[in-house]
Amino acid sequence: MPAPQPLLLSQAAELTRTGDIWLFRGRSSADRAIQTVTNSPVNHVGMAVVLDDLPPLMWHAELGRSLPDVWVGEHRRGAQLHDLSSAVTTWVTRYGQRAWFRQLDFEVDRATEDAVLRTIARMDGTPFPSTVGLMGRWVGSKKLVRTLRRSGRTDEAVALETAYCAEIVAMTYQAMELLPGDRQPSWYDPGRFWSGDSLSLQRGATLGGEIRVKLDDPTTEDVGA
Repeated sequence: MPAPQPLLLSQAAELTRTGDIWLFRGRSSADRAIQTVTNSPVNHVGMAVVLDDLPPLMWHAELGRSLPDVWVGEHRRGAQLHDLSSAVTTWVTRYGQRAWFRQLDFEVDRATEDAVLRTIARMDGTPFPSTVGLMGRWVGSKKLVRTLRRSGRTDEAVALETAYCAEIVAMTYQAMELLPGDRQPSWYDPGRFWSGDSLSLQRGATLGGEIRVKLDDPTTEDVGA
């Protein structure tokens, strides 16, 4: 089956719904190290949150403070809720990433939406775990740190962000009862949410294939996209 045609960010933002998965892939040495160690074509994952008449939001975790967290109106690190279009634009232009999204085929009812909001209320602003704590929870992290160091990164910041963003999405999917609750969120890395992996969802939910998303203004798009 041929890949779907890319969508402009404005089009994708109109289509996205709560639970859709947003994926990012970079080309820096650190990004490629992450992809190699995790055997994944992507290095960052987030989840769309679309509430009533509000603009689409992105629920994810990152180290940067480039955008205000709309939950509290402050710039912070860790688990964050951002304006989705602004978040995608930042990851494409500032971080040099390519973007895709996967649409969730599942009717998110009020109870499921409430579970998402409770998770955000509990986790928003949660700082990244300590490097030592995270290394013990995420299989492959030590190998990733060694690889990052060989690529010129002497800190573990990228390893922290990569592991934790996937945990945030996994915990939210567990709250929605779309992933089994008996598996630790630390088992998930961004590649688990790519279609090449077998992510078994519950409650009859499925995720569609990746749809490439490009910025509306081609002059700001990442080079080589």
